[in-house]
Amino acid sequence: MTHIGVAASGRPVTPDVAERVQALARSIWPDGRVRISYHPQCFQEQGHFAGSDEARADALVELANDPAVDALWIARGGWGAARIVDMVLPRLKRAAHGKSYMGYSDAGTLLAALYARGIGRQFHGPMPVDIVREGGEAAVARALRWLVDQDEESLEASVRATDKPVAAFNLTILSHLMGTPWLPDLSGHVLMLEEVGEYVYRIDRALAQVTSSPAVRVAAGIRLGRCSDIPPNDPDFGRDEETVAREWCMRSGIQWLGRADIGHDVANKVVPFGRP
Repeated sequence: MTHIGVAASGRPVTPDVAERVQALARSIWPDGRVRISYHPQCFQEQGHFAGSDEARADALVELANDPAVDALWIARGGWGAARIVDMVLPRLKRAAHGKSYMGYSDAGTLLAALYARGIGRQFHGPMPVDIVREGGEAAVARALRWLVDQDEESLEASVRATDKPVAAFNLTILSHLMGTPWLPDLSGHVLMLEEVGEYVYRIDRALAQVTSSPAVRVAAGIRLGRCSDIPPNDPDFGRDEETVAREWCMRSGIQWLGRADIGHDVANKVVPFGRP
């Protein structure tokens, strides 16, 4: 039996999302060997958030410290993890060190802080809310198959071809981690970055900050994931996201390694933090 606990560090999900994910898991493992438990906090609403900062932190701590839970799956992103990470980390106990933690986007703050402290195993990968996207069942199934069976087909392809440690982040989240105690040591890492809903000039601006940081210049190289839903710029910026990423790698001396198969979409693959 694999027991996956779900908590929402940012925005809430609806009971329909939980039911659809449960049904998908039952269709993949009809023998019932996968249990998915949604903390009631996932469905709370307090403005933008899935409950108060305290409620969200308490839910994460409860599941992380529960020895019966094998993996903690972040329900969705949005914004909120950075508001509670300092409320979560000091309260984690021994059971938290034996878990898998999965999410992406805003959840990157939690994954980074856990990775920096060697607490559990972190994975950038699809979240339960992805099931509402067109074709989202494939993304959620990919995440589940990794958490339950460590199915290598779920992994981003380049991860399987490298012996270097890897890490993956939303670009904006990573830029906001600069200078905080939550940023892990990225020395020698292949760093994968993705973005959604940002103008190219903002992608350019974030890459300028990230690649200028000594904490990132020690990375083995950068791969750029998909940058989706880019608004049109007026006037046209004159460069696309890959062009600016290549430019900043060249200017900073960070090796450009090409593209990565990650992003805010149903094709998002799983990237483990650390060595594959």
